[in-house]
Amino acid sequence: MDLLITLLYFVFILAAVVLIVVVLLQEGKGGGFGQALGTSGQETFGAGSRGINTFTGVCVGVFLVSAMLITVLNRVHVRGSDLEPSATDITPLDSGASGSTPPSTPPPTNPPTTGG
Repeated sequence: MDLLITLLYFVFILAAVVLIVVVLLQEGKGGGFGQALGTSGQETFGAGSRGINTFTGVCVGVFLVSAMLITVLNRVHVRGSDLEPSATDITPLDSGASGSTPPSTPPPTNPPTTGG
């Protein structure tokens, strides 16, 4: 289970880095980082405008799916760990059992005064 979670973290980080680069390479209304590199920026991935948009969608999908799987597997993994007590570890409180001490009474708020 730990190996699978570690692998998912690796895929998650790799998808995040690739997604950052791909988004920066896309052409926006005002150009962007992709124009700063010229056509070689988009040729690096071997994709045109339509292809890089598709590749961005795939990266987003991998990123989201890996994030959800990491969350689910971590929840399952923590539930099975020793962090939370099991039902057998909990002992019921004894109410009225022998040897129990009665609740203490609070001290009086006004101590008695001696006559005068």
